[in-house]
Amino acid sequence: QVQLVESGGGWVQPGGSLRLSCAASGSIFNINVMGWYRQAPGKQRELVAGITSSGSTNYVDSVKGRFTISRNAAKNTVYLQMNSLKPEDTAVYFCNAVPPRLSSWGQGTQVTVSS
Repeated sequence: QVQLVESGGGWVQPGGSLRLSCAASGSIFNINVMGWYRQAPGKQRELVAGITSSGSTNYVDSVKGRFTISRNAAKNTVYLQMNSLKPEDTAVYFCNAVPPRLSSWGQGTQVTVSS
């Protein structure tokens, strides 16, 4: 029943930053783990960051130290702060539960990192 809408993507040069937002139309309080996924052209969707209801976080090695996932329970929103962006970060970014719920996939938001 939860619908998720991603926003905040865009184009940046290498080394730049973006902050993605994931707004939920339904409460996500009962979802133990929320995450950010990304899908680059020709590649499978991968989980890059996750956050538990208690605030614990995990990241795929390729983004560790550069990306920060956070949540604001009052706003029912999950964020992904992306710093020191690299061309290989170019992808469509999605948010969803971990493991993902098929009915909750949104359109994603495009992130393009290039010179």
